[in-house]
Amino acid sequence: MKLWGGRFTKPTNQLVEEYTASISFDQKLWRQDIVGSSAHVAMLGKCGILPMDEVSLILNGLKKVKDKIEHGQVTFLVSHEDIHMNIEKMLIEEIGPVGGKLHTGRSRNDQVALDMHLYLREKLMEIIQLAYYLQDALLEQAEKHLDTVMPGYTHLQRAQPVLFGYHLMAYVSMLGRDIERLQQCWHRVNILPLGAGALAGTTFPIDREFVASMLQFDDIYLNSMDAVSDRDFIVEFLADASLLMTHLSRICEEMVIWSSQEFSFIELDDAFCTGSSIMPQKKNPDVAELVRGKTGRVYGNLVGLLTVLKGLPLAYNKDMQEDKEGMFDTVATLHGALALLTPMIQTMQVKSDRMREAVTKDFSNATDLADYLVTKNIPFRQAHEIVGKAVLYCIEQQKYLLDLSMEEFKEFSPLIEEDVYHALDIDTVVNARNVLGGTARVQVEKQIAAYRERQVPSQEWIKQNSQKVMVESLVDIGSGVKRASL
Repeated sequence: MKLWGGRFTKPTNQLVEEYTASISFDQKLWRQDIVGSSAHVAMLGKCGILPMDEVSLILNGLKKVKDKIEHGQVTFLVSHEDIHMNIEKMLIEEIGPVGGKLHTGRSRNDQVALDMHLYLREKLMEIIQLAYYLQDALLEQAEKHLDTVMPGYTHLQRAQPVLFGYHLMAYVSMLGRDIERLQQCWHRVNILPLGAGALAGTTFPIDREFVASMLQFDDIYLNSMDAVSDRDFIVEFLADASLLMTHLSRICEEMVIWSSQEFSFIELDDAFCTGSSIMPQKKNPDVAELVRGKTGRVYGNLVGLLTVLKGLPLAYNKDMQEDKEGMFDTVATLHGALALLTPMIQTMQVKSDRMREAVTKDFSNATDLADYLVTKNIPFRQAHEIVGKAVLYCIEQQKYLLDLSMEEFKEFSPLIEEDVYHALDIDTVVNARNVLGGTARVQVEKQIAAYRERQVPSQEWIKQNSQKVMVESLVDIGSGVKRASL
């Protein structure tokens, strides 16, 4: 008999039961469901809606259910549809009919919304911390390579020489914005929906502020219809996750390129690579490739949920059951990518000599020759044309700019003097860009210092809010009864 079966004259068709059940995936929410139920029943006792002896019985029953699930002593049943009904059935089996009073003053609509908020705020905190670790790994590598020069690229063609540390700092900056977005998202996740009922509130004199305090929510949904139909917080997370995965995919793409024999700028640690079943010499950057590939599924989860929500009338609709699998998948995908990339970047070997060799055998200092001519009072457009002809000459002669003799230089402009060799030296070229945001060593040092300073408040934020996501300790059974009695 279904818990909601009183109105029905026929049992649910087995195919309908299997098709509509969500227990196969929403069982991930069992901890959150028990924590939320514990806070709810404590509130019912505090408000005098249930007598305290029944509150104690239900709370202790929930603890027994929790212990059994933790020890693998239960089987979740499709016939009970979802995690909420499964746990309520277990509770009733544990303590008898009084377990049915747990659902007083609430609906599955606000119950599932609460579970999702509890789950996502916990996982968001983990992801924020992992993103911070990855950012720190990039910062450490940037600090090690303040003197490592590499080609900078546009269109994947060599453009201008830059410091390797400078290149990595671009990803540090991206992750900084990702962390900020996730922190902002966290505040919109940390809102209490419980107490909204099915859509219009409840006739019982509940105390939503009490529940919010127990579960350490920063805010409460003011409109009950919004509370049960809102999935903006999940969409926002999926959007932020998609952008974070974009950044991870971009750096993975570069690691794949850099580790190829054609580039040979880095070597990834053997622990993060795999081999070939047929070619013994192969060392494949599979982790980086998979992160790049899995980015698509995160995008798909975002588009999928947006599509589900776009035509839904208020308030709750069964379509919204589709909000969970994509969220769970994105959490797992992002968690795995961040956890792997941090040690992979920490252990990668940077081939500084190979990088420097690359920038001495190209024309990435051509812009600096044009800038040099500008200092001789030649308009930039004219200087650009002069240098273009010089580059063409070098290509025909199989030379580079620094290979040209002074006589050859003067064929292009009589204003060129001996100091041109210093101006075109790779280290000079890099450090000449000594402006805010530039690749000069002193500027990269400033960028690193700036992000080190920004990490301090970020870590403080994590410390301040981490206690709010510890679902195991949010509602202690004994303290729940004690607080409800006050």
